[in-house]
Amino acid sequence: MSKDGPNWEGLFKWSVAHSDGTRPTRNLSEEDRRWFMEAMQSHSVDVMKRMKEITLVMQTPEQVLESQGVTPTDIEGMLDELQEHVEAIDMANDLHSIGGLVPLLSYLKNAHANIRAKAADVVSTIVQNNPRSQQLVMEANGLEYLLSNFTSDPEVMVRTKALGAISSLIRHNKPGITAFRLANGYAALKDALTSDNLRFQRKALNLIHYLLHENSSDCDVVTELGFPRLMMHLAASDDADVREAALRGLLELARDSSDGSSSQLREDDEKLKLLLQERIKGISLLSPDDLRAAREERHLVDSIWNARYKEPSSLQEQGLLVLPGEDAPPPDVASKHFEPPLRAWAASEASKSSSTEKKKAAPLLLGAGPPRDAPPEQDSTSRNDADSQSNPRT
Repeated sequence: MSKDGPNWEGLFKWSVAHSDGTRPTRNLSEEDRRWFMEAMQSHSVDVMKRMKEITLVMQTPEQVLESQGVTPTDIEGMLDELQEHVEAIDMANDLHSIGGLVPLLSYLKNAHANIRAKAADVVSTIVQNNPRSQQLVMEANGLEYLLSNFTSDPEVMVRTKALGAISSLIRHNKPGITAFRLANGYAALKDALTSDNLRFQRKALNLIHYLLHENSSDCDVVTELGFPRLMMHLAASDDADVREAALRGLLELARDSSDGSSSQLREDDEKLKLLLQERIKGISLLSPDDLRAAREERHLVDSIWNARYKEPSSLQEQGLLVLPGEDAPPPDVASKHFEPPLRAWAASEASKSSSTEKKKAAPLLLGAGPPRDAPPEQDSTSRNDADSQSNPRT
């Protein structure tokens, strides 16, 4: 067998020749069985073994790796592989038990920007929807490292990746959210909103929306920091994703101020109304295809207007809020072709039995007739009707 791997084309031809259904099955010879197993095993990977090998590399000092010819590009490729392995939650949690989590976090401080960014990517994968790994990363001061990169790294790519990892780390993680607030995370988010990088802006806006949605009391914090004006500015962005993300944040502020308990948007009320009117005008000028693509933006603009001014926006009057067909269920084009066989059989049998019953006349029961002198017997319905008329209820 070559060192480049198994001969997959030969394996395919062999499989077709031995299982094409044109001949009876036969037992494999020992030689064929051994060849087949070697082909399969040579292509399989022992994930835990590889994770331990990667951990050993991450634990090795950088100077030693350089002396052995390991380049930063090699490290990036290794982290790419690790990210694939930790997509499984069990593997993500096992990384700590084999000693790989702490050296991974140390790569967040690596001298090479690409490695810092890739390490944040791997951390994001590990902690996403994973409470156990979120806790382990918090205990290993991972949030501190990520916040440092988010707030002060000279490369915006690294800052963006760090923000993505922070978002995954603190979602559905109350201790993480608290630690983020205490670390002045909102000030860092404000700084991100002033960036020229659209991806950085989108990630910041999405995290702001999540935090405000989870805790409406944070609306006071972001208002004091001047977030509303920044979000109104971004709601007029040329980038549709940035616009929608900014509008989602503004909607949370509008809902919070609608109960009269705060004045989140009162100081900028005229600016907000002008912004919404401009967005409504822009939406009305869209082509039919673009109008359908802007469905979320249409609903966000109308919801903000409704929450702030207690009335529907003019999008409803213009018929632009819900377009024809948007509220209708998709056409059923598959059920008649993919009806479960058992259900189809049952329906067929039922229809057959129904038609059979219609064809068969009820059997005539013969017996002695009533005596000639007997009065005709009333049916039960007539008796009940007669009784009800003679004994009306009071």
